[in-house]
Amino acid sequence: MSLPLRQSPRKKTSSNSAAAAWKNLLSGGDASKKQSIRTTTVVSADTPATIMAPRGRGRPPKAAAAVVEVTETKIETAKTTAKTTTTRIKEEEVSPIKASKVSRTASAVKATALKLAAKSSTASLKRKAKEDPEEEGDHLEAKAEIKAEEEVKDVKSATPAKKSKAAKKTKTDDDAPLAERADVKTLKKTMYIGAHVSSAGGVQNSVPNSVHIGGNAFALFLKSQRKWQNPALADDTRDAFHAACAEHGYDAAKHCLPHGSYLVNLAQPDKDKADQAYTNFVDDLRRCDALGIRLYNFHPGAAVAGSGTREAALGRIAAALNRAHADTAPSKVVTVIENMAGGGTTVGDKFEDLAAIIDQIEDKSRVGVCIDTCHAFAAGYDLRTPESFDKVVAEFDRIVGLKYLRAFHVNDSKAPLNSRRDLHANIGTGFLGLRAFHSLVNTDAFAGLPMVLETPINRVGANGKDFEDRQVWADEIKLLESLIGMDADTDDFKAKEKALQAEGAKERKRVQEQVDKKSAKDAKKKK
Repeated sequence: MSLPLRQSPRKKTSSNSAAAAWKNLLSGGDASKKQSIRTTTVVSADTPATIMAPRGRGRPPKAAAAVVEVTETKIETAKTTAKTTTTRIKEEEVSPIKASKVSRTASAVKATALKLAAKSSTASLKRKAKEDPEEEGDHLEAKAEIKAEEEVKDVKSATPAKKSKAAKKTKTDDDAPLAERADVKTLKKTMYIGAHVSSAGGVQNSVPNSVHIGGNAFALFLKSQRKWQNPALADDTRDAFHAACAEHGYDAAKHCLPHGSYLVNLAQPDKDKADQAYTNFVDDLRRCDALGIRLYNFHPGAAVAGSGTREAALGRIAAALNRAHADTAPSKVVTVIENMAGGGTTVGDKFEDLAAIIDQIEDKSRVGVCIDTCHAFAAGYDLRTPESFDKVVAEFDRIVGLKYLRAFHVNDSKAPLNSRRDLHANIGTGFLGLRAFHSLVNTDAFAGLPMVLETPINRVGANGKDFEDRQVWADEIKLLESLIGMDADTDDFKAKEKALQAEGAKERKRVQEQVDKKSAKDAKKKK
């Protein structure tokens, strides 16, 4: 039994008469007898519920369910008022000013109703998670959050925006690009440099976010990488992504490099967990296909302790890729394996691991490699000098093959060579140093490949709070572009190299001390 709304008898009667009138209109009514519905029902999203659901787990009492029913009653009342107000505009001859006021009132009531609907949907789904112990609560919580977000979007679209003086401007400071995109044709080598940008609010938003920092390539997450369950890619989102790429001149097939979920481990030996990872992986491949993206970067994963040999883990990854390629055929999306820093049971830190996976792939046109500079250095590949850099490139070509190289993640390293520590640093401030990146952007074999920054951009503001400073990426993109064709023996280059090393000196020292301490501890264990 639902509880009545707290309202006066007059308001209650008004609500009932409005609902009856609307019902009459929907059923056809007497067209010759037009009515002017003058009732008004006030609905507030802030109206407190008469009974609050108790905290804690378990099946909620009937009183909690009553609150939801009350909310639903309020929603229906609000919707009725919105519709009757709209009908009134059509049936009465009113002045344009009066009609405008009534229309705004109807829109406001509709927005309130949608807000209440969002709250009701969320509460209903969360209640279901508590009532049904056989269904995972986390899944329903996530579903409730997604539903609420969708309802809020509807509210925003239904509510007329108020134009302020700032909104009337064609461009604000926030809209202005932090750096202009370079015309790649004017660079001495065709290097496409960008960063892993946000896709919050939809994958289509990654495109202007890349433009904002002056990127000619970009990476993104195709969905939340923190959850197994995600809503399907919407048609309008897909179309908006295509339109944004066309508008800004991005070739999504060549210069967009989505990153796979951190949850996915294709080396997983447990069947149920492996199936879960595989389903998530294939879903991303299908999203890539729909978006016109042809490169999909992912971490190869890790063998679970006690689950067998390293070779067996590499075999499971290859088997999963073969299955994914077959299940998504005739797709041309290339599964791009990222090299890793190593440590624990992680695979993919050695070029031999990458080669072992590729050797087992049936359709080799659909497999490639992304080299992360930080990961390679942490795994023991020295990229610091031109001579050592060329040696590593030659080793990769001999073991894996340059024909499989499809992309780069461009990061300096806070940790020293062969530390097995995956700690990204800003360009030139880490143990790799600026000279390594000069070699990177001046290697002819790498021309045309997407080069994506994953460097840290978190900074501390004047208020003491962390914030993301995207100007860092904008500056680093320009820095890397400036290195193309530059003479590294000039005073300008050496001065910049020295300044960046000084900037990162404190952090390098801190991490070096951690590495040395661990090494000493490990040495004692071996004795």
